[in-house]
Amino acid sequence: MNKFLNNLERKIGKYAIPNLTMYIIGLYIIGYMISIVGNGTGILSYMTLDPNLVLQGQIWRLFTWVIIPMGRFNLLTIITLLFYYFVGNTMEKTLGTFRYNVFIFAGCLFMILAAFLTYFFYGLQLGFGTQDFAYELNLASLLFSTTHIQTIVFLAFAICYPNLQVLLMFIIPVKVKYLGILYGVGMVIEVLIALFALDYATLFAVLLQLINLLLFYISLGKAHHLKPSEVKRRNEFKKNTKIVPPGITRHKCAVCGKTEISDPSAEFRFCSKCNGNYEYCQDHLFTHQHIK
Repeated sequence: MNKFLNNLERKIGKYAIPNLTMYIIGLYIIGYMISIVGNGTGILSYMTLDPNLVLQGQIWRLFTWVIIPMGRFNLLTIITLLFYYFVGNTMEKTLGTFRYNVFIFAGCLFMILAAFLTYFFYGLQLGFGTQDFAYELNLASLLFSTTHIQTIVFLAFAICYPNLQVLLMFIIPVKVKYLGILYGVGMVIEVLIALFALDYATLFAVLLQLINLLLFYISLGKAHHLKPSEVKRRNEFKKNTKIVPPGITRHKCAVCGKTEISDPSAEFRFCSKCNGNYEYCQDHLFTHQHIK
């Protein structure tokens, strides 16, 4: 996948949108302004991702659903948007503008796919074109928003920076990886409940975003160690490697000097883009300057 993304970046990377998170938050603000000004008019109902109405000619819904705001506007909303900006901006710096664009737009495409899968399964269950079918899709369209996409961005952030500490409610210090586990478990529970309840909208909206996260994980090379050939190579290496004398380390970050002795929980990877065998900890694998 890395090779595919690298080739794609060479061809269309110049069209990537820098500071994409700022534009996403700007769309949220527009959505909140529309909801406040048009309070009681139901204007936002004309912007939801309802696949039944899209197929009836309301094509604009394929784009306007990203404006739908996340709940009511209040102080917590402002704090959430500021945090999303921090997370998104950090991820763009980590992945690069093009790859961050791919991640976000893939999430949007998966959400549209989730809407049409919901359309298909509700059609099989209730009958295409029936009143119940149209009613269920109208309710389901409220679930097709960027909320789950932002959650996936945070989970990707937790994968890249698991040991980064944030202040929960500005008071409680907690590592990002624990929040990531909490969010991830919550999404899996959502999928299971939706599966048993035949709630197709929630099922596909969450499940396809988790697939997007899996593709992101693979693109980082994180799944490389799961390949049978890599498992075999690693086991043979352990058998043939002599015990390292005390005080000598196997791994050392080329940026901060961290080793497996100074931080036993740290993970280390070699960078394929650096000219030479330079190894980095998880905090600097994506942020270091490549050595040519």
